[in-house]
Amino acid sequence: MPAPICVARIGAAHGVRGAVKLWTFTEDPLAVKRYGPLMTRDGARQFEVTHVREAKDHLVATLKGIANREEAERLNGLELYIAREKLPATGADEYYHADLIGLAAVTTANEPLGRVVAIHNFGAGDIVEIAPPQGATILLPFTNAAVPTVDLAGGRMVIELPEEIDGDDPASA
Repeated sequence: MPAPICVARIGAAHGVRGAVKLWTFTEDPLAVKRYGPLMTRDGARQFEVTHVREAKDHLVATLKGIANREEAERLNGLELYIAREKLPATGADEYYHADLIGLAAVTTANEPLGRVVAIHNFGAGDIVEIAPPQGATILLPFTNAAVPTVDLAGGRMVIELPEEIDGDDPASA
């Protein structure tokens, strides 16, 4: 059974009637209301989003059964998950980050580089982080040029290493 996917994190209480700030990790932030009950990672607790509205950089959500500020404050920092099969299917060349984590990274000559440990986005596009067996992780843009092939069934990602990386010249240091 695939691991559940984290779709949101509860933040601080909002107001006195049990609403919470909610940060979502979905392409459409309001999708969290359509997924049905959200659960903790272990599945021990479930939360139904009954009302949601957009705020500046987050959502403000009301959760069924959470009626006051004290109850809402106890949820601060809780991550919310859904079963993988509840997510919509991806299109061609679209991937869920969770499906990429753990893939083997190999060069175009099929030489091992390491494993994909994270996908980041700092505002200028996705970046794939690869951990080699030894040494510092490698950060590369998640583009067709740098990552020409993603083979989910084969459990690997093919990496086209750049000829030269800025700052690699020891003479310029």
